Amino acid sequence: MVSYNLLMNQKIFIVIPAYNEAQRIGKVLEGAKSYASRTIIVDDGSRDATYSAIRENFSEVIALRHKINLGKGAALKTGCDAAVKLGADIIVVMDADGQHNPEDIPRFTEAIQSGNLDIVFGVRHIGREMPLASFLGNKFLTVMINFMFNIFINDTQSGFRAFTKESYEKIRWDASDYAMETEMIVNAGQAELRYGEVDIATIYHDKYKGTTPLDGIVIFFKMLKWKFL
Repeated sequence: MVSYNLLMNQKIFIVIPAYNEAQRIGKVLEGAKSYASRTIIVDDGSRDATYSAIRENFSEVIALRHKINLGKGAALKTGCDAAVKLGADIIVVMDADGQHNPEDIPRFTEAIQSGNLDIVFGVRHIGREMPLASFLGNKFLTVMINFMFNIFINDTQSGFRAFTKESYEKIRWDASDYAMETEMIVNAGQAELRYGEVDIATIYHDKYKGTTPLDGIVIFFKMLKWKFL
């Protein structure tokens, strides 16, 4: 798949926001780096050794750092802005905690290239593997987004996605927190981007992570703002 990307002359950048992931970031980078032209990590004010672990063990990775924790949305935007400035054609975004399997990366880039798509969303199998709180929050937001913005995504809270540099300018979000994942979809729908989905592995290391029902309610009120204001 890497050779296919090279033949297409596409520069694939992987962008990973990270917060206190010193334990898992090494394995994520080892798996991801072979699928990209460049990999960018944005350490979002971690209190552990995340940043030093990257700098000491992965010299080929572009390591950026927020001095204080600004939120996933802010970290991801910092990384994507840098990717565009460095010449990325396609940007793949994924999490640093090991919940996304790097082996799924080529399926995103192939979907964009072969399907002539602007953005591709990863879809997890929603079943026993997903914690109940995440399941409820995810389903609530998925139904509301489909209804309000006429864009039909099966897993609106998956952070594993890919998009072209041109579409990034249209989906670029303002939210600094987890709401950015929803805002990205809203912006894609409003811009009428060509979108698709790929099935991805469902991996959970920490059941406390993810969108909870309370998070879903907060994001829902932001959706009302995006829709009507």
